[in-house]
Formats: sequence, C-alpha cells, structure tokens
Amino acid sequence: MITVRPAIALDAASMANLLNAIIDEGGTTALTTQVSGPDLADWMASKYERAAWHVAVDGSEQVVGFQWIASGTDYLPPEAAEIATFVQVGQTGLGIGSKLFDATRKAAKELGYKWINANIRADNEGGLIYYQSRGFQDYGRIEGYELADGQVVDKILKRYDL
Repeated sequence: MITVRPAIALDAASMANLLNAIIDEGGTTALTTQVSGPDLADWMASKYERAAWHVAVDGSEQVVGFQWIASGTDYLPPEAAEIATFVQVGQTGLGIGSKLFDATRKAAKELGYKWINANIRADNEGGLIYYQSRGFQDYGRIEGYELADGQVVDKILKRYDL
C-alpha cells in the first residue's frame, strides 16, 4: 500500500538514492550529476521559496516517489509554482504519481499559487504522458536547452490551472 505524506529531512537519503537511479538511467531528468541526502535536505530546508515536498512510501516506509513545488524560478511569475516529480525506476504507471499530485495540488492552493508549471524534456515520453494525464496543457517550448553535461534537448512547458 502506497501512502503520501510531507517529506522530512530523514527521507532525504532515500530520496537521493531514488533520484540518483533515475539520473543514472538518463533520458528523463535535466539533472545529470548525482545528488546526496544532505543536498536534498538542504534543498528542502532553504533552496526554494513557498515550497511543498511530498514523498510516496510503501508499507515499510521506503520512499518510492517524491514530488515538490516551489517558486523562485527566474522565468515564472509569483503566482506560478514549478513542479518536479520522481518515481522509483520500474515503479511508474502504478498510481504513485497520481497520489503525489493529489497532495501537491492541495498544497499549491494552500500556498496561494494560481497555476503549476511543468518543464519536461521533450524526449521524456513518460513524463509528458504523466503530466498530460493530470490535466496539464502545453503552452510553450524551450529549444536547444543545454544540460550540465553538455547534452542538448528541447523542453516542453505544460501548465495546470488550479
């Protein structure tokens, strides 16, 4: 059974392990270098303004997914939150992302956001399908985005109005 709850600092190491497996697999995230538990704990504590972090955990409290929203990007207005979603490799399509988004959508409203922006690699078919299935609509494209490792990808911008 999967449950969703707010993320805490003690989740950071498990979240980092999950994210690093996704980074290693490649093709779905703009992140290209490994992160540590302390990195994620720092992000949760201070990096993002008006943020909400949620984890999906299994019956043994193992993190199988996480999602966050935050403001502070240089290209979004203050009424918009940026979203990021990560589900354990091999566990996509099982409803984890849906449960996470239910909690995130509620948190976004409570934080006063009017809409949520998803910035997705154009070659991330699973991510594009996920956000589309949640009701996000395409509204823009970033062409020729250079990742930290030098790879160049296009990104699709999707919007969810709260």
